[in-house]
Amino acid sequence: MNFIKKYFEFDELGTNFRKEIMGGLTTFLAMCYILVVNPLTLKEAGMDFNAVFVATALAAIVGSLFMGIIAKYPLALAPGMGLNAFFAFTVVLGMKIPWETALTAVLISSVFFALLTLTGLREKIINAIPTDLKHAVGAGIGLFITFIGFKNSGIIVANPATFVGLGDLHSAPVLLTILGLVVTIVMMLRKVNGAVFYGMVITTVVGIIFNQIELPKQIVSSIPSLKPTFGVALDPIFNDFAGQILTKDFAIVVFTFLFVDFFDCAGTLVAVANQAGFVKDGKLPRAGRALFADSLAGITGAIFGTSTTTAYIESSAGVATGARSGFASVVTALFFFLALFFSPVLSIVTAAVTAPALIIVGVLMAQSLTDISWNKLEIAIPAFLTIISMPLTFGIANGIAMGFIFYPITMVASGQAKKVHPIMYVLAVIFLLNFAFGGE
Repeated sequence: MNFIKKYFEFDELGTNFRKEIMGGLTTFLAMCYILVVNPLTLKEAGMDFNAVFVATALAAIVGSLFMGIIAKYPLALAPGMGLNAFFAFTVVLGMKIPWETALTAVLISSVFFALLTLTGLREKIINAIPTDLKHAVGAGIGLFITFIGFKNSGIIVANPATFVGLGDLHSAPVLLTILGLVVTIVMMLRKVNGAVFYGMVITTVVGIIFNQIELPKQIVSSIPSLKPTFGVALDPIFNDFAGQILTKDFAIVVFTFLFVDFFDCAGTLVAVANQAGFVKDGKLPRAGRALFADSLAGITGAIFGTSTTTAYIESSAGVATGARSGFASVVTALFFFLALFFSPVLSIVTAAVTAPALIIVGVLMAQSLTDISWNKLEIAIPAFLTIISMPLTFGIANGIAMGFIFYPITMVASGQAKKVHPIMYVLAVIFLLNFAFGGE
């Protein structure tokens, strides 16, 4: 025990085992909805629910352990919301790329992460992207996730006259979703830790009472097989490499995974580190280790068979509870391990139950809207186009492309060409060429 206290610097950080264990548990409760939402999302791409459930838990376990032990941050990792939606709805269903190949894209982008982190280029590229556009990407993904939640629950449906319209508010799934949303909102406003998780539990119980959800045949079971997804990401590399990997669409997918996770992890890391009081003189200690841990988590997650693994902003709930060291992340990993044995309970959760979680996560991500310089038109235009394009085109990559193309245009037009980093000009040209030659 003394070794653990010394390694994780309990005394220096003013923490103890009770605070770290409670912080780790709180983080788990705040983010464990991903064990249901991620398999359901990737199931839309044709992947096996049970295998993805195991892959999700394993990715969270390994990623959180990496972050806790290597970087010593109270920051948990798991397959990212938004990134899984991009994987399923844009890459697989939209671009018609097989999910096996999409997993390869996740693997390769994570390998690039590791290389960029080791060379120091990752930090340089992050710094080249304007802060306002970083916030716009986060907010846009939030709107996209919320739209998916409304769509999956039936609150929003297709309408031949107006493209989208209001669904049947009297239908059982919609009513169940609305109930879950109200319950979750009330608990969040009452500062209940794990409100999203408890909201899903209550919604599921109500669904069972009113015969909208079937009771599980058992509570605890053996861990489901990982065979349908394990190692599949390696197959396209050894089979038909040129036909599947050396294509324009594949390169775009790899770049998008790379880009989105860039700012997802970096933004979350900075936010949680600030909250915990780690940032000193504007510098973040062990930032390189944290980014490298994120890269390793992405690699292992892809091999297990899930979309990109990244840092979770829900870790801030654990920090608020008192977590200050990497031991809290180790505790979170332990709870994800225990969750592996409860797959029968998690498998009964329907879209009506998970939709409120998607909507709430969208709300949290949309908070970055307040950090955008809306009073500067040269910033507001590309930021707005980034945000609005994601839900309206049902594609994260499209929103990123819009913003990155128009940002140099507005800056040049306003006489601020020198303020644009050369990397931004290069990215604008790449996205223009993508649209010009048949991109999404």
